[in-house]
Amino acid sequence: MNLTPETQMQFLFSLRSRGVTDARVLEAMEKVDRGLFVQGLFANRAYEDRPLPIACGQTISQPSVVGLMTQALDVQPRNKVLEIGTGSGYQAAILSHLARRVYSVERHRELTRSARQIIETLGLVNVTVMTSDGSLGLPDQAPFDRIILTAAPEDPPANLLGQLRVGGIMVLPVGQSDTVQSLIKVRKTADGLDYTELCEVRFVPLVEGIAQG
Repeated sequence: MNLTPETQMQFLFSLRSRGVTDARVLEAMEKVDRGLFVQGLFANRAYEDRPLPIACGQTISQPSVVGLMTQALDVQPRNKVLEIGTGSGYQAAILSHLARRVYSVERHRELTRSARQIIETLGLVNVTVMTSDGSLGLPDQAPFDRIILTAAPEDPPANLLGQLRVGGIMVLPVGQSDTVQSLIKVRKTADGLDYTELCEVRFVPLVEGIAQG
């Protein structure tokens, strides 16, 4: 499916109608063609506001959820961002237009390769995609100004919160994978952690280790 001006307008209207109102986030999402990240049978549904299957039994998230998570993350131009769960690379590509530097880790090597290829094709030089155990974060590059998880742990992981700078924000889904999960925003202050519950979501679980094969 080609991204026509009419389709683009409908796509952005759908985002706004679901609460994505931040002008910088909308501009970033307008710059990133979701159709590049959806292959095969579902390519003609790339601009619908729904999650879609990708390789390795994973999904590309619903655009409005991507927008709401990005909006909650409140990325600033000088921020260094860590994404846990690259998936298709769509979220990382959007973050690249908002942050100084984006590190994205993925446990499936096949997804790492395909996401890296698309991101290189788009010329997004401030994004680094790597195969790693996302549950460990990326301590060598810590601390991060922002951390986003696109897979759900049962609780916010203490080691990832430890890699978040004071004043930083983490956005993630939490809850068991077979139930409705909560999307939460965690702000790290000098006095502790402030939690805000945003909405109900459904994500794949956060899995430890690097996938075999």
